[in-house]
Amino acid sequence: MKNAQVLVVDDEADIRQLLQEILTEEGCRVTTASDATHARSAFAAGDFDLVLLDIWMPDTDGITLLKEWSDSGAICPVVMMSGHGTVDTAVEATRLGAVDFIEKPVSLAKLLRTVDQALSESKRVSPRRSLWPPLLVPLGKSQTMQALREQVSALAKHDTSVLFAGEPGSGREAFARYLHSQTTFADQPFTVCMAGSLTDSNAESMILGDTDQPGLLARASGGVLFIDEISDLPDTAQRLLLAAIEQGSFRVAGSNVDEPLRVRWLASAPPGFEHANSDFRRELLAHLSVLSVRIPPLREYAEDVPELLRVFVDMLVDSEGLPFRRFSVAAQNRLRNYPWPGNIRELKNLVHRLLIVGGSEELSLEDVEGELSAGSETKEPLVKQDLLAMPLREAREHFERAYLQQQLVLCNGKVGQLAKRVGMERTHLYRKLRSLGVDFRHVGSDD
Repeated sequence: MKNAQVLVVDDEADIRQLLQEILTEEGCRVTTASDATHARSAFAAGDFDLVLLDIWMPDTDGITLLKEWSDSGAICPVVMMSGHGTVDTAVEATRLGAVDFIEKPVSLAKLLRTVDQALSESKRVSPRRSLWPPLLVPLGKSQTMQALREQVSALAKHDTSVLFAGEPGSGREAFARYLHSQTTFADQPFTVCMAGSLTDSNAESMILGDTDQPGLLARASGGVLFIDEISDLPDTAQRLLLAAIEQGSFRVAGSNVDEPLRVRWLASAPPGFEHANSDFRRELLAHLSVLSVRIPPLREYAEDVPELLRVFVDMLVDSEGLPFRRFSVAAQNRLRNYPWPGNIRELKNLVHRLLIVGGSEELSLEDVEGELSAGSETKEPLVKQDLLAMPLREAREHFERAYLQQQLVLCNGKVGQLAKRVGMERTHLYRKLRSLGVDFRHVGSDD
């Protein structure tokens, strides 16, 4: 630990001071930053052995900052800190390259043990992100996924913008990265702009940058700028991006020279965004969606679920040293018939939780049902293990009720969409919902 260069990023002055005093006493050379802007400057100027990074900060959150550093390839061991962490946050941080995750208030023993371990491991192996890399080729042997990969490979030959439309968690960024890997400039930057991290007050500095800190347009020069969830772009960001695209150049703050814009635009959006959003600048949308690719939800290629389960088990066992567990045939069949509202991200998180919990090597149907029930919005599993013990009529009603409740959630409570989805005439469906006691009025409004 002695002489290690450590960067502490936290918006609370007391915590920064405390960590600085403790680590300095242990022989570290400590630099502190109060927000993401100062952290970027310090990180660019220094050669750090370790970063302690707070997740919740006022300007840009720690996960977004970690993602920026990971995408740039310039990353040292990072330990995330949070006063209210969750499993999903920890999983996302690990995926992006964090070597550990600690909760605040941090005990002295826990802090020193974590820092010492992170520094020791960094001398022996590369950061954990090398053990769990982003998937270069999106998985799936189904006809749906094969056709999608072929479509994206064909689009890679054309130097124009592409909009990836799909539900959250469906793998839109994975396909954008796959497209980039197929281009002649695949060795150039793939820069991610998290649209939700931009505000009207920080958009100019984040997009254009200044003479000391390059913005998104400068960092993406020669490569790709992927705008994640363009529906979240504030108006100021839309205006700045549109101006840069139409002028073919941009000017950073403090400079009087226009920089040429050399960026390929890729973006993601929810399904139907191109036709449904009246507040988004239509000129900008036209520039960002010259070509469009529909990324299907996982439930449309459910035959790939067993393969995805195996891959994520192997990844998590390798990256986190979790005990190996395999899904039984019954568990795999159950998950093939689950609607996956959170798509691939939900599947990966479910695998992670089941491995963390531990147990026998084979994951049973009961293990899976318990996890799905805990995370279900209806609080009721679609299929109960005691279904065979029920009379036929009761079992059928139980299944139909749970099935329609989950399908209704996926349709945002719109009975018209539900009728098309399940293949029932609308009037008959209303009668069926009422007879089963499914209150569709409280799920959403009808269309």
